[in-house]
Amino acid sequence: MGQKLKNIASSFRTDAEVVSVRPLGEGFINDTFIVETKGSKRYILQRKNKNIFTDIPAMMDNICRVCAHIKSKLAATGGDPDRQAMTVIETKDGKNYLLDDGEYWAMSLFIEDTCSFTAADTPELARQGGKGIGLFQRMLADFKEPLADILPGFHNMRFRFEQWDAAVKADKAGRVASLSKEIEWIESRRERMMKFWELIESGAIPKRVTHNDTKISNILFDQSGEVLCVIDLDTVLSATALNDFGDSIRSYANSGEEDDKDLERVSLSLPMFKAYSEGYLSETKDFLNSDEIDNLAFSALFITFEQVLRFLMDYIDGDTYYRIKYPEHNLVRTHAQYKLLEDMERKEAQMRECIAELIRG
Repeated sequence: MGQKLKNIASSFRTDAEVVSVRPLGEGFINDTFIVETKGSKRYILQRKNKNIFTDIPAMMDNICRVCAHIKSKLAATGGDPDRQAMTVIETKDGKNYLLDDGEYWAMSLFIEDTCSFTAADTPELARQGGKGIGLFQRMLADFKEPLADILPGFHNMRFRFEQWDAAVKADKAGRVASLSKEIEWIESRRERMMKFWELIESGAIPKRVTHNDTKISNILFDQSGEVLCVIDLDTVLSATALNDFGDSIRSYANSGEEDDKDLERVSLSLPMFKAYSEGYLSETKDFLNSDEIDNLAFSALFITFEQVLRFLMDYIDGDTYYRIKYPEHNLVRTHAQYKLLEDMERKEAQMRECIAELIRG
């Protein structure tokens, strides 16, 4: 495999001859490698997961257009396009990906002298995470070109309820009869969730360029600890900016684990919520419209509810989508996310007031 990887890396326009290719990180979706050359630059080589991303050429086109837009903004404002944005490296025949034996490969420039974090476990890191995603959205706020929908149905609540209704009716694993309480959790909130979704369908809440994988490990920092850029753009698409905010709060501000068996540990941390919101709004409050700002706090409930629904739906289906570690894993996930949702609902007024205070400055 070593020589094959070198041959694949050598198909891209690196600055010098490829010397070595070795694994980098523990990628859960893509296989990632670092490429050393005889020149001064290093590169990131990835084998893209064609099972999750079914149209990788369209995905790469999205990435390249988004990066080009950010780079043009940086160049116009005296920034550093090579360090503050991803640089996609083309193949020697001018394509932004390589198709080799049915596998898709892509390369980008490795950004030197950076640091990253695996988790946002302090308010300051949460604040920086919010700033990083907010900066990404701000740089693309005037991007008006359509992006390919590489994740159809993603966060689409109308679509999710259609899936849900079909799953409950089919009852493939014979579990519905034992889930009356959990099913009621979903049905009692259907109307409110759909009212929010209708604001998106009507355009009152506009579609913008969103990242859709906002964990802090996808944000690079410089050596002084300042946000440098956002990476891992495979999931970039056109959606509401609130998806990024809501999903970030679901993970950053959860005091427990996503699949925590001890529900006493699960709650919404208001200090983490405030910190993330502060960082995010420092970059976005000047371009978000009033409907977006009014629904920022609720977006955390919306995304968390969606995750409750999806975990429970997969349990009803017989655990066919999410990887499980034990038979009741999806039901445990459902209960943990529902506990978080309930706490968000209890604290929604406080969340809204926090947002209002940050907007007032």
